[in-house]
Amino acid sequence: MDSAKIKEQQIVYTKDKDSKQEANRIRIGTVEHVDGEKYIKLRKDDSPDNHFHWVPIDWVESIDDEAVYLNKVRDEIIEGLMVYHCKSANSK
Repeated sequence: MDSAKIKEQQIVYTKDKDSKQEANRIRIGTVEHVDGEKYIKLRKDDSPDNHFHWVPIDWVESIDDEAVYLNKVRDEIIEGLMVYHCKSANSK
């Protein structure tokens, strides 16, 4: 996976836990920017808590011109966003 293909303003989608069909993706945010080679920073204005969140690059399943698609289901993403957000905040 080439992280250089991830662009600002791309939509980030995850899988619906009840369906493996591509049509049933769930939007979890919008790319703010790629943070180093390890994380995608999501825009805070898309977040329900109005905070920035980070998603590990290794969660990316695929990328096209319009969006980034993650290989996790929604519940895993929500849990992971909080974990990675807290780790990022504590490391500064």
